[in-house]
Amino acid sequence: MKQGRSAGILLAVSSLPSPYGIGTLGKCAFEFINQLKAAGQHYWQVLPVGPTSFGDSPYQSFSAFAGNPYFIDLELLAEEELLTWEEIQSYDWGEDPSCVDYALLYHNRFPLLHKAYERSTHQDTEEFQKFRKDNRYWLEDYSLYMALKFYFDGKEWLQWEENIRYRKKDAVKRYRQLLREEIGFWEFCQFYFFRQWNDVKSFANQNGIRIIGDIPLYVALDSADVWTHSDLFELDERKKPIHVAGVPPDCFSADGQRWGNPLYRWKKMEKDGFSWWRERMKANAGLYDVIRIDHFIGIVHYWSIPAECPTAVEGKWKKGPGKKLTKVIRKATKGADIIAEDLGIVSPEVRALINRTGWPGMKILEFAFDGDATNEYLPHSYSNSNCIVYGGTHDNQTLMGYYGDKRKRDLKFLMRYLHIKQTDQIPRAMQRAAYASIADTVIFQMQDILELDDRARMNEPSTVGKNWRWRMKPGEFLEPDIKRLRKYCKTYNR
Repeated sequence: MKQGRSAGILLAVSSLPSPYGIGTLGKCAFEFINQLKAAGQHYWQVLPVGPTSFGDSPYQSFSAFAGNPYFIDLELLAEEELLTWEEIQSYDWGEDPSCVDYALLYHNRFPLLHKAYERSTHQDTEEFQKFRKDNRYWLEDYSLYMALKFYFDGKEWLQWEENIRYRKKDAVKRYRQLLREEIGFWEFCQFYFFRQWNDVKSFANQNGIRIIGDIPLYVALDSADVWTHSDLFELDERKKPIHVAGVPPDCFSADGQRWGNPLYRWKKMEKDGFSWWRERMKANAGLYDVIRIDHFIGIVHYWSIPAECPTAVEGKWKKGPGKKLTKVIRKATKGADIIAEDLGIVSPEVRALINRTGWPGMKILEFAFDGDATNEYLPHSYSNSNCIVYGGTHDNQTLMGYYGDKRKRDLKFLMRYLHIKQTDQIPRAMQRAAYASIADTVIFQMQDILELDDRARMNEPSTVGKNWRWRMKPGEFLEPDIKRLRKYCKTYNR
């Protein structure tokens, strides 16, 4: 990547501290960027920033293009006199500053944003007209989709009235007219999300911080993308999935993982030059400085599960588009770097494609201490510097939680390798090992820098209801941690 030897922190926008129930693109984001700079960091990695659907996962978004309205900063709207301070403070934003209450946000955020929309004169500005023009590929369809979703009481599009479910021209025209005010509201939300996001990104870049974004390979079934471009997905004549995405059984799960996302019709996409992918990657290159493609392996070969199967056991490997798609991605993301998330079953074909692109892959220290000294994730095993080393990702335990589940033999090896005597020394020892490695870039989760236990875990795969909620409390990232990270950067030339 462009920075050479460097380091960064993984912290979801939702996890930033704020008084209003969830992290936003306001003061807390700017303060965090200043802290990153003070800590000698060069990267802020975020999770996907799209609008979240059932389960609150940023990897199951209503759109592969849109931004999350929850991240719009309310105080900035008040400064523009679109809201009053009294209105903002009259709502309940929850009592626990370390946890996002998504149900509360769903009921309270949108009425407040509607008030701001009703007072806004953005429609008359050149800035808004340019925004609509620049995002015409997706904005109108997404805004109609969200207006319809609320009109049909939050139901997924497969349960809507048949004519609009199938996007019949007369139905689309009728609903555009019927819901024009609500469509305008969703365009307003996107306009303000991107306006605030661009201010944050500009400030970050001016201070030497590049933003790493994360995009899932697949999109949610309940999304504007699948509803609008249903011919690009493996759906039957009733628009229901034929096959869905996931990963096969492994040592972590006897049933594998059945994600449920509809699979792409890759041959169909290839016929028009992967235009949807081209537009998606172009949009993300404008949003981020670096794009991490989650489950990159699926571009080479993917696990196809019959939709009627409750687990991933009966899936089969299918061949993906490979270099045909990576060529499109490279061209569409000119100016942005790419990270290939190559975790899982990495075949020679996957490795060959990654080598061909030159994109860095990932090394996870939490995977390094299962086995012996030949483990490929151990720092001494890195064969070249073109990689990103993480302590763990959003799907892993925190480092403080991780060692509690280790076998005695593995824990003994870990402590010998890291030259430590006590288990509570593991998080800092892992950080030093990563910073000292030949890897070009080091990324640690904020939870691990703060040395938090598994109560701060971001996500436990294959579970619903307790994930994506952790937030950093105000004043939790303090000078001692900032000074320590700055010292690591200086000591190890990052």
